[in-house]
Amino acid sequence: MTALSPDEIERYARHIVLREVGGPGQVRLKGARVLVVGAGGLGAPLIQYLAAAGLGTIGIVDDDTVSLSNLQRQVIHGTPDIGRPKVESAAQAVARLNPHVRVETHAARLDPGNAEALIAAYDLVADGSDNFSTRYAVSDACYRARRPLVTAALGQFDGSLTTIRAHETGADGRPNPTYRCLFPSPPPAGSVPTCAEAGVLGALAGLMGSLMALEVIRAVTGFGEPLVGRLLMVDARSLRFETLSYAWDPGNPLNGTEA
Repeated sequence: MTALSPDEIERYARHIVLREVGGPGQVRLKGARVLVVGAGGLGAPLIQYLAAAGLGTIGIVDDDTVSLSNLQRQVIHGTPDIGRPKVESAAQAVARLNPHVRVETHAARLDPGNAEALIAAYDLVADGSDNFSTRYAVSDACYRARRPLVTAALGQFDGSLTTIRAHETGADGRPNPTYRCLFPSPPPAGSVPTCAEAGVLGALAGLMGSLMALEVIRAVTGFGEPLVGRLLMVDARSLRFETLSYAWDPGNPLNGTEA
């Protein structure tokens, strides 16, 4: 890996003095490649904090353009960006924030046909997409490409976050759970209202996106305990945080006993 320049040492000084990160951890961040799925409510703060942390290469996949209604929560974009592709707006914001970070833009919709090829080019994936078809395409492709996945979701006043490392085994020798161990199949179409239909609290998206960035940085540098087999649930009405444990399901179609 490339050593840190004097400018980078000063920029990341508050990381480097952390015993759990230090110079070696910061060098690992510089050498990492992370794919962010979605440059929206979750992806916006996630991308900003990854860039500020000095993550070497951030891939951004999104096929949408910036609209006025996005700006209540998608803080990486601004009013002059309305009508621009989100990947372009996000890349420009990263360049302003940290010139040491490389951005690779993918102005496309991630689907089962292109997911594995996109994901294979990165070390880790962070999924902030807003629809179930993309979430399942991402999680399935991460398993096949043997890539860790940090995935989060938003409701009106609630959010959830977990880390999937289904290509690895746990301390007990059993496979780690897949996304399908937690949510076996998507809900029926139309049963869950979209963000446009139900609304979402803007600051909640910032909170959950920041937690995603923390989990990505943890995965790269190796400090602490990741959310593998644990689902973090946030209730913004009462500002309550709860963690639900979940385990490998032998019947899941990816790494189950009959897969």
